[in-house]
Amino acid sequence: MTEAPEYPFRNPSALEPPPEWAELREGCPVATIRLASGDEALLLTRYDDVRQVLSDPRFTRQLDAADAARVTANESGGVFGSGGSSMSGDEHRAWRQLVGKAFTAKRVTAMQPRIQAMAEHLVEEMVTREAPADLVSAVGFPLPVWAICDLLGVPDSDRDRFAYWSDTMLSMTRFGQEEIDAAQAEFDAYLVALTEAKQARPGDDLVSELLSMVAGLDGRLTEQLVLGTAKGLLVAGHETTANMIGKMVSMLLADRGRWEALLADPKLVRPAVEEVLRYDANPGFGMPRYLSEEVEVAGEPLPKGTTVICSMAAANRDERQFERADEMRLDRSPNPHVAFGVGPHSCIGQSLARTELQTVLRVLLDRLPTLELAVPVAELRRREGLVVGGLERVPVRW
Repeated sequence: MTEAPEYPFRNPSALEPPPEWAELREGCPVATIRLASGDEALLLTRYDDVRQVLSDPRFTRQLDAADAARVTANESGGVFGSGGSSMSGDEHRAWRQLVGKAFTAKRVTAMQPRIQAMAEHLVEEMVTREAPADLVSAVGFPLPVWAICDLLGVPDSDRDRFAYWSDTMLSMTRFGQEEIDAAQAEFDAYLVALTEAKQARPGDDLVSELLSMVAGLDGRLTEQLVLGTAKGLLVAGHETTANMIGKMVSMLLADRGRWEALLADPKLVRPAVEEVLRYDANPGFGMPRYLSEEVEVAGEPLPKGTTVICSMAAANRDERQFERADEMRLDRSPNPHVAFGVGPHSCIGQSLARTELQTVLRVLLDRLPTLELAVPVAELRRREGLVVGGLERVPVRW
């Protein structure tokens, strides 16, 4: 009997997809894999199958069931054991409805000028340093952390603490359980204190607005709402975007023709951002789902109690859905990628992420048209041991 392969798979290089994606899509679209915990799960790699499971409201991240696979090496499950997406049923619907009323496109649009000003400031600071500079530490991580602090109404001075708390939530093998528990206790205490401060003195921020909307509701729901929303946005709007900025710039600079095309036609920025999201070969883990009842996927019955991992990145390379899927086409349209998930548990921070990615790309193109990688693409290194994929450093010069 063949032993189940370890998951996540290893990339040949930081910007190349694992060969297993294509192999499994063609020959084994529902594949048994072994997780960092040692438990087994099933991996989905085809576009239609991933959409089917993620769109089904019966299946959630309820990984605390006795027969659910443990996703991470630590006991808590990190981000898969906390936050709004671990809610289910009526509780989750109420949470999404409230957050949707407060976290609107209008709010994100209103933030865009401030995001642009901060992006310009960070790029100018990077330019004053001696090249080559690390785009990840200079721009990639500071910008999304600042945006989350601005959105939630917390001091920018706390951004380093947010980054550390986020890393512990996303740990698969990087941190031990004791360190994770301590960090999450600190984070929860911080958010409780933030909630109390906003109740006493509301501001023009998301937490204050959510608290005003849930006034009079059950106190436990209020605390869950703030904790779930803050944690969800910390990951969806900070960590994934921070990593994506470095990957986006690396992908666009890896082939100089892509950067030159954007310089020649700035209208390509919006579709280019969607294409790098689709084309991302280093996205991280994927989205787990616990099957609370039997379901048929790809013509195969999957029993109740099964843990399924939906690889959105593998699905985004599915030739059945995307013509010339292994090519980056900056003008690809339509582009129905599933990088942000689909269905009731899709990413609540996707509008903010898109705004940040488009804004920082426009700023870099305008301010640093001669930007280039300062090392060969083969020397770029992935961040290891975390649920979200990213690059350790992106050395650039101009």
